[in-house]
Amino acid sequence: MDYAEARVAFFQPRPAVVNAVPWSSPARELRDALEPLATVHYWSEASSQAYASLGLDFLTGYVWSRSCVLGEPEGTVVAAAFGVFEAGAVVGLYDAARAACSLPRMREARERGALAALRSALGTAPAGVVEVAAALRRGVEAADLTARPLFAGLRSFPWPDDPLTAAWHGATALRECRGDSHLAVCLTHGLTGLEADVLTELWVGYETLTYTATRAWSPEAMAAAVEGLRGRGLLQGEQLSEQGRALREQVERDTDRAMSAVLDAVGDDLGDVVTRSVGWGAQLIAAGSFPPDPYKRAAG
Repeated sequence: MDYAEARVAFFQPRPAVVNAVPWSSPARELRDALEPLATVHYWSEASSQAYASLGLDFLTGYVWSRSCVLGEPEGTVVAAAFGVFEAGAVVGLYDAARAACSLPRMREARERGALAALRSALGTAPAGVVEVAAALRRGVEAADLTARPLFAGLRSFPWPDDPLTAAWHGATALRECRGDSHLAVCLTHGLTGLEADVLTELWVGYETLTYTATRAWSPEAMAAAVEGLRGRGLLQGEQLSEQGRALREQVERDTDRAMSAVLDAVGDDLGDVVTRSVGWGAQLIAAGSFPPDPYKRAAG
């Protein structure tokens, strides 16, 4: 998939959305506010061009730019860390990406593309960026590394001197911190990555399997997962049952709880971080560096 195809697939606006996430909490507000900033190195054209110069398309660029924080483990380790993607597809993309370019070149392109996109949309030093970067750094440094491989990889990086790069780095680290936590919570509730995809897409508002299918699962595997969830009483027809919604909300509640040390460290600056990040996210969307679909933002 090249970048033009990715834009067709993921950048379509959704004309009528009442509430993409039926959940409100300080931890969730922080997560949603940071998402465009945290993932600009996946979605921006500047990043795509940086990866294309290394021989990578959209998918290999996504997998290698995200997994390069782990070093160079076996592909199955990357698939385990990603969790909600079909493992064989992740391994294949990862191996192809590593064959195309080295780890140092990937890490350099990752930062270069992200910073180009951020400066184009936000300027070199948007108001409040120093304060936001400092608050995010406190959150990153307060979080435990246990069972958080992608977060641990990012926390091993030197903290950037440039405030805008530092804000992006902090946002990305906290995004992966929550994502790692979310996977662990799903496991404690007896959910596979595929089953978690199905519950999340219905919770957000997608039609059944329209989002899950973008994560390379086979039709047979997805059909089996849906039937399994119905058998557990978590789905009613093509929608979440009352029991399924309660489970998905408990997953969210437990994920929020796992981020409590981060919130405590950000402290009274949380409101300012959220407000400024929401504004920057709107600018990134307007610049075409993050999908405009609120469902995509909510689902991660």
